[in-house]
Amino acid sequence: MDPFRLKEKEYFIIDDWVQKFPNLTVGFTTKNGGKSSGDYSSLNVGFHVNDVEQSVYENRLLLAEKLDFPIQHWIGAQQTHEITIKKITAADKGMGANSYDNAFKQTDGFYTFEHGMLMTLLFADCVPLYFLHPGSGAVGIAHAGWKGTVNGIAEEMVRAFKTEGLNSNDIFVAIGPCICENCYIVDDRVIKLVQNKLEDVDVKPYNLISDHQYKLNLQQCNKELLVKAGVQRENILITNLCTSCHKEHFYSHRRDQGSTGRMMSFIGWKEAIL
Repeated sequence: MDPFRLKEKEYFIIDDWVQKFPNLTVGFTTKNGGKSSGDYSSLNVGFHVNDVEQSVYENRLLLAEKLDFPIQHWIGAQQTHEITIKKITAADKGMGANSYDNAFKQTDGFYTFEHGMLMTLLFADCVPLYFLHPGSGAVGIAHAGWKGTVNGIAEEMVRAFKTEGLNSNDIFVAIGPCICENCYIVDDRVIKLVQNKLEDVDVKPYNLISDHQYKLNLQQCNKELLVKAGVQRENILITNLCTSCHKEHFYSHRRDQGSTGRMMSFIGWKEAIL
């Protein structure tokens, strides 16, 4: 059974995590049920594409209501395919929630120990990574395209958790919907960087299909890097959902030739009920 379950037409949840921790809001949005039109039909949540800004804001409000998580408590980023991760506190509530301009700049990952904030990142083929340390309540998300993957954003998040005194053995990770290996063809330049990162891994996450052309499994690549960083293999969940194959659910930058909307990964604890 896939770890990501369609809760409503607008979003998937990480079922196992939500069942164990009902106060945790965690999942990945679809492209369905929103107000946007044309290439962005219909639940585009990315301000930085050429969609009508009001439509994007209305889509976010719709999601805020569905998730029962006020938009004023959301946090977003201006993602740059790098490995900068920010620790989030209550003072950051609302940053990037209703405008791209006030989002965290040059940031591709968040983590926090605090409740009452929904950390969000945007996707249209790259890999969403979700992190959970149940003992401390630490949660995190990261955006891993091929650049973030080979530069080590998965390891960077594990490192951030470890600097907080957390044991990597106790970290749980979910790897969300992204472009699958059958849809993701790359060249020698990318594969060389992957090879350098995973030279001691027996089963390589890529296959040569023709001269200088390879299928690359970004999910498996991130899984192996997480294991190398100390995460237990059995603590890593991977979805079978592909953003390119599953056109009924997702936008895809590659499939849609660059003119498309964005889905959102999200994670956060609701305010504790006293």
